[in-house]
Amino acid sequence: MNISSRDLPQRHEFSLENYQHRTMQAHELFRYFRMPELVDFRQYVRTLPTNTLMGFGAFAALTTFWYATRPKALKPPCDLSMQSVEVAGSGGARRSALLDSDEPLVYFYEDVTTLYEGFQRGIQVSNNGPCLGSRKPDQPYEWLSYKQVAEMAECLGSALIQKGFTATPDQFIGIFAQNRPEWVIIEQGCFAYSMVIVPLYDTLGNEAVTYIVNKAELSLVFADKPEKAKLLLEGVENKLTPSLKIIVLMDAYGSELVEQGQKCGVEIISLKAMEDLGRANRRKPKPPAPEDLAVICFTSGTTGNPKGALITHRNIVSDCSAFVKATECVMLCHGAKIGFFQGDIRLLMDDLKVLQPTVFPVVPRLLNRMFDRIFGQANTTLKRWLLDFASKRKEAELRSGIIRNNSLWDRLIFHKVQSSLGGKVRLMVTGAAPVSATVLTFLRAALGCQFYEGYGQTECTAGCCLSMPGDWTAGHVGAPMPCSLIKLVDVEEMNYLAAEGEGEVCVKGPNVFQGYLKDPAKTAEALDKDGWLHTGDIGKWLPNGTLKIIDRKKHIFKLAQGEYIAPEKIENIYIRSEAIAQVFVHGESLQAFLIAIVVPDVETLRSWAQKRGFDGSFEELCRNKDVKKAILEDMVRLGKDSGLKPFEQVKGIALHPELFSIDNGLLTPTMKAKRPELRNYFRSQIDELYSTIKV
Repeated sequence: MNISSRDLPQRHEFSLENYQHRTMQAHELFRYFRMPELVDFRQYVRTLPTNTLMGFGAFAALTTFWYATRPKALKPPCDLSMQSVEVAGSGGARRSALLDSDEPLVYFYEDVTTLYEGFQRGIQVSNNGPCLGSRKPDQPYEWLSYKQVAEMAECLGSALIQKGFTATPDQFIGIFAQNRPEWVIIEQGCFAYSMVIVPLYDTLGNEAVTYIVNKAELSLVFADKPEKAKLLLEGVENKLTPSLKIIVLMDAYGSELVEQGQKCGVEIISLKAMEDLGRANRRKPKPPAPEDLAVICFTSGTTGNPKGALITHRNIVSDCSAFVKATECVMLCHGAKIGFFQGDIRLLMDDLKVLQPTVFPVVPRLLNRMFDRIFGQANTTLKRWLLDFASKRKEAELRSGIIRNNSLWDRLIFHKVQSSLGGKVRLMVTGAAPVSATVLTFLRAALGCQFYEGYGQTECTAGCCLSMPGDWTAGHVGAPMPCSLIKLVDVEEMNYLAAEGEGEVCVKGPNVFQGYLKDPAKTAEALDKDGWLHTGDIGKWLPNGTLKIIDRKKHIFKLAQGEYIAPEKIENIYIRSEAIAQVFVHGESLQAFLIAIVVPDVETLRSWAQKRGFDGSFEELCRNKDVKKAILEDMVRLGKDSGLKPFEQVKGIALHPELFSIDNGLLTPTMKAKRPELRNYFRSQIDELYSTIKV
């Protein structure tokens, strides 16, 4: 007798016919439970030990509990098998499937068309809640409310006007500081009076800072520390930045700095004094229009001087609107609060534990460090097996669209890493550089939160592609954001054709920048006559409508035999070697083969080498010719497995023990290789390799 849920009593209106039918069903069930087979089973159960029966009961209870509380998958906002849609008559451009029409999203909220309006909305929806928080060592976070921030911002903006600056979008104000509450306050002060901010970063290098001050003709710069003020004054003293007249300092400073400024005609004033000046001379805000400039963001660039990308309020708001539509993420216009770290990267993890953020933007470099640290702590075979087993179980849930941090594996294995980020992270987003699929998938599982990967560049206001909620697969950068149209165009010299779904990634939409400051030639290189931004990246459309970045156009070169080489593609393959931390692939038009400079991984080289019979310190292993040969063989193996052509494989390498970094001038602030600088830095090793290798 087969009994299904359809045979069990259901809720019906009472009738004699229903009553008779249900009575007959009850008699059938009664006869079933008196069957001889079931009687024998009951007798068998009576013979079982109490412990066994308790085990059965516990298993049944756990099974029932799991079915009742099993996690639900996040409902995707669109069909994940078709995340982007081709726009008719656009030459193959695609848009987000989240849109109801072919028009890109500009504004998510009708009352938020500028950054000034966004902050005003935050004041209202937060009910004047906490806005900006910071802490001193071993102290709790202290918070400024939205209205306090607005008050201080308007005082600083009023002070700028009192000092003779104009409330217009052609008034540029420099900010030379680490991320801290004052940064946002100054920014909002400028926006309240339609002024434009020009950020400066010491990671750009001293020469670049001087170049930007001069290029933007900055006459006032807000700086956080006296050391930065001294750097700015050197530019004035050397007659490289004659426009600079005022430096406003956030931190305390001495009389010698004031005297140094007086000698070269630069006023040194404290941020507090500026705020007091503005409070005594308050002006009514003069908010900007959406089309007005908001920021001139100088890109670090891998060659030449930085370029100043002109970004409007409309550019930024449309990009933020697209992110909100895709993720429902909170930000200032939603009344979110922002906590800043103490300024010392060594104290970042402690700050995270105290702050307990819910939204946490990260860069791939930090993700790689987290990944390496987790696996580094799994220092026994059993621990490594448990970690791998737990991650596979969580990854299986990811494939079903389930995101959670309360599973058995979270409690046993991943609780510690989740607690290291404060224990309350609900959303993470990464971008700025590629992140490996292995690292991203593992951390999505381990951290148990919505974890998005984005793609873009400064010229499209940070983002133009983003992972779709519910799609937790890796190896792509998501679909076009709702503010962007994306198309691929032919790169014939590299054999990438748009008709085959491959080509240079081009972006169009309200988030695309206006051009470069005082540089029409560079602007024309980036923006074509139809308004498409040419990114220099090579992309490929995947069947589900997501974009995969597969190559780079800007750094291609020819070998002597005429073959085109894209070194970054090759480097991304070789970097997968366990022994390698960094690699720089180099070729020349007068040479027929490639060589590379390899920086071994200081944390893994010794164990990797020991497995192959080599021993010694890190420095000794870097000098060992047999170790070098083994690393080269591993690189060639990886290249072959990844389908590199013979001419794309390096024929020789030199090992270098020191990492490429921002400090030694070999990486940009976004951790991209400065290829001209790398060529010059390693010229002797390059020449030696080409003179000794025979092919």
